[in-house]
Amino acid sequence: MSATASPKPARQPERLEHGGLIDRGRALTFRFDGRALTGHPGDTLASALLANGVRLVARSFKYHRPRGIVGDGPEEPSALVAVGAGARHEPNTRATVVDLVDGLEARSQNRWPLLRWDAGALTGLVGAFAPVGFYYKTFMTPARLWPLQEAVLRRLAGMGSSPTAADPDAYAHRGAHCDLLVVGAGPAGLMAAWAAARAGARVILADERAALGGCLLRERVTLDGAPGHAWVAAVLDALRALGDRVTLLPRTTVTGQHDHGFWQAVERVADHDPAPAPDRVRQRLWQIRARQTVLATGAIERPLVFAGNDRPGVMLASAARAYVNQYAVAPGRRAVLFASHDEGYRTALDLHAAGIQVPAVVDPRAGVRGPLPDRVRALGIPVRDGHVIADTQGTARRGLNGVTVNRLVDGGPDMVPVGDWIDADLLAVAGGWSPTLHLHAQAGAKPVWDAERLAFLPDPERGKEWMCGGCAGVLRLDDALADGLAAGQGAAEALGLRPGAAPPLPTVGADDPAMAGSGQPQTALWAVPKPAVANGKRFVDIQDDVTVEDIALAHREGYASVEHLKRYTTLGMGTDQGKTSNVAGLALLAEARGEPIPAVGTTTFRAPYTPVTLGALAGRHVGAHIAPVRRSPMHAAQAEMGAVFQPTGLWLRPRHFPRDGETLAEAVRREVIATRSGVGLCDVSFLGKIDVQGPDAAEFLNRVYINGWKGLAVGKARYGLMLREDGLAMDDGTTARLADDHFAMTTTTANAVAVMTHLEYGLQVLWPELDVRVVSTTDEWAAVALAGPKSRRVLEEATDLDVSNDALPFMGVTEGTVCGLPARLFRISFSGELAYEINVPAGYGDALWRRLVMVGKPFGLTPYGAEALGVMRIEKGHVAGPELDGRTTPHDLGLGRMVSTKKSFIGRRLLERAALTDPERPALVGLVPEDGATVLAGGSQIVAVADRDTPPPVPMIGHVSSGCAGPGVGHPVALGFLKGGLARWEGQTVLVSHPLKGTATPARVVAPHVYDPEGRRQHA
Repeated sequence: MSATASPKPARQPERLEHGGLIDRGRALTFRFDGRALTGHPGDTLASALLANGVRLVARSFKYHRPRGIVGDGPEEPSALVAVGAGARHEPNTRATVVDLVDGLEARSQNRWPLLRWDAGALTGLVGAFAPVGFYYKTFMTPARLWPLQEAVLRRLAGMGSSPTAADPDAYAHRGAHCDLLVVGAGPAGLMAAWAAARAGARVILADERAALGGCLLRERVTLDGAPGHAWVAAVLDALRALGDRVTLLPRTTVTGQHDHGFWQAVERVADHDPAPAPDRVRQRLWQIRARQTVLATGAIERPLVFAGNDRPGVMLASAARAYVNQYAVAPGRRAVLFASHDEGYRTALDLHAAGIQVPAVVDPRAGVRGPLPDRVRALGIPVRDGHVIADTQGTARRGLNGVTVNRLVDGGPDMVPVGDWIDADLLAVAGGWSPTLHLHAQAGAKPVWDAERLAFLPDPERGKEWMCGGCAGVLRLDDALADGLAAGQGAAEALGLRPGAAPPLPTVGADDPAMAGSGQPQTALWAVPKPAVANGKRFVDIQDDVTVEDIALAHREGYASVEHLKRYTTLGMGTDQGKTSNVAGLALLAEARGEPIPAVGTTTFRAPYTPVTLGALAGRHVGAHIAPVRRSPMHAAQAEMGAVFQPTGLWLRPRHFPRDGETLAEAVRREVIATRSGVGLCDVSFLGKIDVQGPDAAEFLNRVYINGWKGLAVGKARYGLMLREDGLAMDDGTTARLADDHFAMTTTTANAVAVMTHLEYGLQVLWPELDVRVVSTTDEWAAVALAGPKSRRVLEEATDLDVSNDALPFMGVTEGTVCGLPARLFRISFSGELAYEINVPAGYGDALWRRLVMVGKPFGLTPYGAEALGVMRIEKGHVAGPELDGRTTPHDLGLGRMVSTKKSFIGRRLLERAALTDPERPALVGLVPEDGATVLAGGSQIVAVADRDTPPPVPMIGHVSSGCAGPGVGHPVALGFLKGGLARWEGQTVLVSHPLKGTATPARVVAPHVYDPEGRRQHA
């Protein structure tokens, strides 16, 4: 064999010769940590690893302890692996839910250098010095060492590493409406979907597993004399025969319930495809609106807590049955069962039937009798009732090799003798069932504790959906089938449908273990007392290394709330979100508090139910598709003129119009000088535009702006500033009065949506009595600014309107035609020059731009972009985004005189707070560098000149918000905020420091309006 040839896959030593629902006719090759292995279609990665005798698959979060496979589904707390390679590398994937495909690459994680020889396991030697919460109490001093310590801690305690390359896969979203959503395709869910569909309901049936059927695929059960999976196939055929009325969604996890019947689900469309097409959707996010919902999500088996319970080879009893019955895999060859309730005995029966030795069943209950225990005894399997597993032994590589059994005396383990040793390579544990209530509780329902069944059950008062089967606490198979039928019929009736002919309930085999009655109540064994001679830790949360002692310590340190316990100990904070550990953790906290379990309560159930790929949430909204790219109606004409575009909010806006060989700075300088000396043309279609109409429109504006609006004459515009409810500036703009009851409002580009929302909130919530309608017209109008001393002459050539200073003074508004196009004409200036804003219907925008360029050519008309506009507004002292940053008030911006004292408006009361009227607040100023050459960059810090030689930290007295080279005034100019404002600093010199560049520039404080401070040019 050559050095590069792949090694021959090993045989599957633990594959059973018969049984299972796998396709033995085909072999699949996969790799785990570089080792070539084989499996079959129908396997999961977990079942294939077990079939190949792989028991050690992972390392734990904190102590790097060896971990094996515990469950067989989404509850898996332990077997976390990384699958895929390169850009398709996906960490922290549960091996139990990964469908085996040919060529699958899987690797263990959180280990170095090897899984079996992990240097991180040395942390277990110092575990006594690193108890729960130690990271909150240590490494605090000296502070300078924290970066190094943090790096080490993050390397040692963690999960997998994220891929660094861009995700090459495609994802999609799909919306759907249905009469009934059924979550879970086990026996109860199938019956519910079948009953509702036969009554005429449009049904979506979703299940997270690859094959529908739930426990009927994993248990030895017969329905109507045939294997359970045969009945499942017949029901699925009946559902498919109903055509479009039923949608079956295997490999689909319903991850969250939201308001008004809205559900989200993630479908794994191509995760099981070994070679998906380049354009194949990998996963699809379903957004479902359902009139009724049936939850048939089943129940999750709980493990038992005892010393050494985290060792590879310790597995849930239900999972052991699943591997034997569905996957034909022997998870061990010599199995001990540790069960605190009768149902656990089913595993002993199934393992024995598969040829696996069962040397003992250990049960903490004394004198156990009942149908299932008696059947186990009849097979010659010893039942050690009144006993517990006190400890386990084994190696990291091979896992479990034996257990210690102790007798319970007065609630504690008998120390004499030390205990009986039993050779075993599998320990199947059954600590009871926890109904899967996550989706039920996400809608606000509070699970109710049932002391008899030792489980949280659905809240009968607050549930918004039908619950049936295991998630409703109905665990016996015939009862679950009947429960599902009743739920489906009840949902159909609630939809107003006639139930019609009910589907037939199948007859469950009388000898099936699932039908055996319960003999003795379950015992509440939340943690086996630890004998003095036991070496192993008692883990409650196997993934996050949380022990019984950790919970007790957290309680002693004051973390008595269940939410605090979760965050202090990390109990239930892993990828499994405590599906197997939370109930035991809550019970142990209740014991520590001396209160019943209901008094402790549960942690908050939040979506998603299981981890969701970020790509599925984003769908196709990535990169350039994260939001629609919006272009001005003049975009094509501007592109022909060589415009360089930049994203501005959702828009592509011309940044500048460079000529051959010009840099950005050179182009901006030319555009500014050309506009200030002649005439310039700028696209301002990107400004938000809102139409405000109604008899109370003026009163409405009075309440949202700080200044008055009732006296504004028709044909006039006014500058306005609106505040948030906290008294800080939200947005500014001009609003023109077109008629007594009609106003046209403009907003900044970035805040157009926020302002529209603000206005709608005011009308719908604050003042519903006002007769006003608002509508966004941003997309309805194309707009340009024609600015410069020659702008009136160009406009006179383009329109028959009288645009003289007398007929159309500053802030005047008129309507007519411009360049032969219907237009609104506003005499408004953001540049500080004589200027006009021309609005035409969006469809005429391209024609307006081209015609104005042609008309203005004899006058030297120059197009200018956003950079030049920004420079001119800084020179003029007009505020914009960097000044309206959500932290400034009208007084800070030098607009205090606009604040009306005669009316109320949004933000008025909080604007009067002492902190917002403090004369020492930073206020707007202008800044000019004393050297006349250095551009003062936005974000620079301002300090007093007297502090030039003060060692850091130097107290700041302000900051620069905007700066430019100032070609229109002949020197750089900036806007900034200084404590005390102009009243304290005008004419003085301050130091503008830029720590990142290591510069400190003296600058003189001046009024913000450096260019044409009297405003003669804009009023010309």
